[in-house]
Amino acid sequence: MTVDENPTTLRRASDLLAGVRDGTDDDTLAAGVVLAATLIALVWANLGDSYEAFWHTPLSISIGDYGIDLDLEHWVNDAVMTLFFFVVGLEVKRELTMGELTDRTRAAVPLVAAIAGLALPAGLFLLLNPSGEAAGAWGVVVSTDTAFVLGALALVGPRCPARLRVFILTLAVADDIGALAIIAFVYTDDLQPVYLIPAAIGLLLILQFRRLEVWRGVVYFVVAAGTWVAFYESGVHPTLAGVLIALILPVYPPRRSEVERAGELTRAFRQSPNSDYARAAQLGVLRAVSVNERLLRFYQPYTAFLVVPIFALANAGVVISAETVGTAIRSPITWGVVLGLVVGKLVGITAATAVFSSLRPGSLPPGLTLSHVGGGAALAGIGFTISLFIVDLAIESPEAANDARIGVLLAAVLATALGWALFRLSDRLNPPQGSAGLVLLRPVDPNRDHIRGPVDAPLTLVEYGDFECPFCSKATGSIRDVREHFGDDLRYVFRHLPLDEHHPHARFAAEAAEAAAAQGRFWDMHDHLFAHSDALSRDEIYEHAQQLGLDMDRFDEDLRLGRYRHRVEDDDLDAETSDVFGTPTFYLGATGSDLARHTGPFDAATLIRRLEEVRER
Repeated sequence: MTVDENPTTLRRASDLLAGVRDGTDDDTLAAGVVLAATLIALVWANLGDSYEAFWHTPLSISIGDYGIDLDLEHWVNDAVMTLFFFVVGLEVKRELTMGELTDRTRAAVPLVAAIAGLALPAGLFLLLNPSGEAAGAWGVVVSTDTAFVLGALALVGPRCPARLRVFILTLAVADDIGALAIIAFVYTDDLQPVYLIPAAIGLLLILQFRRLEVWRGVVYFVVAAGTWVAFYESGVHPTLAGVLIALILPVYPPRRSEVERAGELTRAFRQSPNSDYARAAQLGVLRAVSVNERLLRFYQPYTAFLVVPIFALANAGVVISAETVGTAIRSPITWGVVLGLVVGKLVGITAATAVFSSLRPGSLPPGLTLSHVGGGAALAGIGFTISLFIVDLAIESPEAANDARIGVLLAAVLATALGWALFRLSDRLNPPQGSAGLVLLRPVDPNRDHIRGPVDAPLTLVEYGDFECPFCSKATGSIRDVREHFGDDLRYVFRHLPLDEHHPHARFAAEAAEAAAAQGRFWDMHDHLFAHSDALSRDEIYEHAQQLGLDMDRFDEDLRLGRYRHRVEDDDLDAETSDVFGTPTFYLGATGSDLARHTGPFDAATLIRRLEEVRER
């Protein structure tokens, strides 16, 4: 699983999968592929006995006297799905180290909501299934299928789902952590501790290989396979081997020294092409990017477009007949699953968010309303992948398992419909008044915003700008004239809106300005970047910082660790939620009141006239 060098055929397959996804919403496409596999499974299962016969075909893999004998369905669930859980582990490790879960302020509400969204569904399920084998299936209702939820959000969500999408992604990562813990500690039968010793040795070997910089992928594959076998024999579900391997792999932002070293090695190879330099250049590039990032990028298409669809094909085949439907309708397992996923997720996530945001005003970011959270919480009732996975772990009776699968599928349909209804109801009760973003979404905050001029000045001018935008660069002269005209009567606020499609260096420049702000030099860097808006490559920005006399070690560490990435993303999300897609965009008005978006020319004379009108009013 930790292959760094892959055969040509695999590389071509990865390129093909990446090509299929180009220009298409990844979440919607992945959900569509899994949905198609689910429908095929349902049709196949109802066309005779071939579905059951195929997936229950025994397959034995033996080496000498030792062998593992499973049917095809369990090879998919126990072995193939290890890759899925490996990718989940990589995502969790990245989010804990570099992503949303590193910012406690941003992650607080989704984390609390995720905990409630795990606990309440389980409690509701146990209300209907308090004892017996069915009670052990409470884990079926705790998980959310991220790909399906994001795909559904793209199809039925609100007009501006950016903030809600970030909220759901953060919640889903916390949800995954909870689901993995439940699988590890609840659904482990007949534990054989002696086999955990070779499993631990396998994990330590992989960790040591990384430290020794062993790059042969076959070495990792052999050790990972042995670790999987040890987990299988121990009674711990073997897919968790994938999670643990992912969690011990390093994740870090590219180190500047290693990037420069990779560049030197590449130049050496260009000047003298030979196998030694080629190998050194390849390893130099690999070292510059963490193994987590490389493997995540490589394996994600396989899990989204091959592993999960195959899993759906093997597990979603439910016989739909008058008898099975009648049995499911009378089964407390079916209704426990539906109640837990559809009602439990909706009520748990929404109520927890409402309570937390009322206790901590301002914890919900601008543009994210409780009604939108409710719609997203309803969609979180789409459990599917891990729900079907836990059905196989928790329920032995084929009839009871069939009831649970029908419940999972029915819950997915009801959750999608409920989410659509809640979003439409929200639009009807709070219809958009004209174009979005006519009023500044996030009020100016002296503790957060970068302000030039007196904080209590009677007039405010806010700009959403891009350091690589030539129009923004020209607008700096206009702003200077406007500030000179009003003097201490005006405060000027700058917010980030890097246009990534057009300006590839703008986002890094914005983060660099925030890193300079940490040293009290935001406006110096702001002016310098706009003065050199045609020279904003990474190396050139470091040169600008050096010219300003910044502490370069601190500056480099702040950028490498992405400490201010979320700050730039917040401005970006505010702008997207407000339908602001171009730079420069200005808001102006009286301080302490709503700031209106400025339309029309942004020359100094026009801005001065508009602000004078505000002052007269």
